[in-house]
Amino acid sequence: MTPNPLRDPSDRRLPRVPEPCALVVFGVTGDLARKKLLPAIYDLANRGLLPTDFVLLGFARRDWGDEDFETLARKSAQQHARTAWDEQVWQRLMNDIKFVPGSFDDDDSFDTLASTLDELRESHGIRGNAAFYLSIPPSMFPVVLKQMERTGMASNKANGGWRRIVVEKPFGHDLKSALELNGLVDDVFTPGDVFRIDHYLGKETVQNLMALRFANQLFEPVWNSNFVDSVQITMAEDVGIGGRAAFYDATGAARDVLQNHLLQLLALTAMEEPVEFSAEAIAVEKIKVLRAITLPPDLTKHAVRGQYDQGWLAGERVKGYRHEDLVPADSLTETYAAVRLDVQTRRWAGVPFYLRTGKRLPRRVTEIAVVFKKAPHLPFSKTDTEELGHNQLVIRVQPDEGITMKFGSKVPGSAMEVRDVSMDFLYGESFTEASPEAYERLILDVLLGDATLFPRNAEVEASWRVIDPLEEFWAGQQPYLYRAGEWGPKAADEMLAADGRTWRRP
Repeated sequence: MTPNPLRDPSDRRLPRVPEPCALVVFGVTGDLARKKLLPAIYDLANRGLLPTDFVLLGFARRDWGDEDFETLARKSAQQHARTAWDEQVWQRLMNDIKFVPGSFDDDDSFDTLASTLDELRESHGIRGNAAFYLSIPPSMFPVVLKQMERTGMASNKANGGWRRIVVEKPFGHDLKSALELNGLVDDVFTPGDVFRIDHYLGKETVQNLMALRFANQLFEPVWNSNFVDSVQITMAEDVGIGGRAAFYDATGAARDVLQNHLLQLLALTAMEEPVEFSAEAIAVEKIKVLRAITLPPDLTKHAVRGQYDQGWLAGERVKGYRHEDLVPADSLTETYAAVRLDVQTRRWAGVPFYLRTGKRLPRRVTEIAVVFKKAPHLPFSKTDTEELGHNQLVIRVQPDEGITMKFGSKVPGSAMEVRDVSMDFLYGESFTEASPEAYERLILDVLLGDATLFPRNAEVEASWRVIDPLEEFWAGQQPYLYRAGEWGPKAADEMLAADGRTWRRP
């Protein structure tokens, strides 16, 4: 058989197109599916990255037919898709949109879903290839997985195709629950067919971090404790909790963001060069970093949790967290978390990694700031360099994807005055093609079977081994209050001041 040139891994310039398959989305009427998954599927179709024989199969507790689901999918794509609307693309896609109504504990509904997949194998030539996306609360995972095991949908070896499952975060709420969840999923699917989505890893700038480090001779020689003073990783949000009160109050900022997004960014920043750019090789290096992370001995000085109070943001007065709908008036849940972590390796010994995340902060931004040590000797007078700070390399993950270098330069004039300046690289200015949305890349990788950007079991478990002691230390403590529109509680500034440092202001 002649190989498909669109899937030839030897030529990365050609787009990768999956083989004929189906994508089954459980909970397809929820916010995630409507705002992210369905628009991403349309964008992939619009870019010609879906196979001709592709079927989108929705499953939810609605008394709907295929036409009702197509209406929802169309509306979602028109409102949230990244690419321009093309009616011809949609007409081709809508012919292969199916819907199966039912609840997760209804045997008949799952029997119908299984028989529908069998019919598609014949009618669309998908050989039974199917990915199952669990866009549902984690509490429902066991029910759905048992139904899939009962109906035989999790296995397709007899037909020579593949079956994969996609699990959304959170991956448990502590190490014990993560181990139970991993065991449950692995009992039904083989580990290589399990894709745990952390959508931050699908962002173009996060992937560019590896290119920046390992494709350039410029940075790697100074990417160590001999030259780096500290690393700051920030994920700031200007929004509150929205309609997620039930989930958020039981979770908090540390479990929602620190355990997954920020520790993954730390691992990519600190990892050694992989032997090859493959899922297995990258996972090996990330796991080494996550297992080398230690908490500082005195958490009272180096771990801060906060909760936003009423304040002003973007010219509007916003209410405090405890006044949000459905949030208990005495809630101790943190909306801000900051911690110092240390990576006990030869490369990073002595370099603190400061991680922080929070809601109702002044602006939405995610960035990795590598702060370098000051030059050991300056041949200038003290007054010439009084405005000179640390050199910095800042990788901006969102919203303005790019990289900033901060360094000293002479101020024009007759005097020798040195001041910090910035040099920026912006994706939007350097490349004509817009960066794909994270879910586009991740869904495509699932259909291709490429697990490079998906955390493995061991990564999830190593991350919880960092977070669990932190949660135990914070248990029962009142969080520090900070006004909406501020950069977190003052205790977070004092945490860095105790180390002789300050937070970078994004």
